[in-house]
Amino acid sequence: MLFQSQIDTYAQKILDDYDAVNPSTIFKENIKMSNEDAHLIQSAVTSLRQKRGEEVIGYKIGCVSKQTQIKMGLTQPAWGRLWKNELHPNGSMLKKINYANPALEAEFGIILDKDINSRSVTFEDILDSIASIHPIIEIHNLVYNGEPPHGVELLANNAIHAGVVIGDPIKEKKYSKVTDLKLKFNGKVIDTWSDKKWPNDILSELVWLIEEQSKIGNKLKKGDLILTGAFGLPVPINDKELVEVKSSLFGNVSALFKNE
Repeated sequence: MLFQSQIDTYAQKILDDYDAVNPSTIFKENIKMSNEDAHLIQSAVTSLRQKRGEEVIGYKIGCVSKQTQIKMGLTQPAWGRLWKNELHPNGSMLKKINYANPALEAEFGIILDKDINSRSVTFEDILDSIASIHPIIEIHNLVYNGEPPHGVELLANNAIHAGVVIGDPIKEKKYSKVTDLKLKFNGKVIDTWSDKKWPNDILSELVWLIEEQSKIGNKLKKGDLILTGAFGLPVPINDKELVEVKSSLFGNVSALFKNE
């Protein structure tokens, strides 16, 4: 376990690097820490951001596949915080210069219309708490400077989250249907998934997230946005500009990432 002074020092450096769009430089020094240390650093960075006026608006789930967890040296999914100043509406125009190796994922998000009690939460409780469902473009700073596996680096850096583009809401929620999901760059399909079941496949890790937050005294609250977890890995946009996410059941969302 790291000393608190080390956690504070690393947290300040991670935030400084994030602000400078040069993330994760501390891991160039091949520092060693546990997953628990990495979560403490993420929480310390959160406190620093809140002290300067930034607002947490929810959570993201990452690394939902077992193969990804093994690759990253994790034994469970990852989670990070979402920030109000990094939430962008459908059709936004963003600048690549504001990100480090920007990479995108297609996924779904939900917004809650009530707090969720973490004690004995059921899947039905979660469904009853959903106000709306949204197609999502999640933005990442896809940078790893340490030695693999990169799990602790991922966790310390807020699951490499860098922003959300959110699509229009779908209000209906209590039915069992199947959807596809596509990620497109400049009109070309980059990745696609089919036969994803709502709600079971899409909300499969929500109970886990609720329990993880309960362990550190947090709970999911009314108004929170929750990214439910991508089915693939972040894809660098490179020289492409138009990003689209399309779902046959939950609609579409797009953003332009300009080079200047």
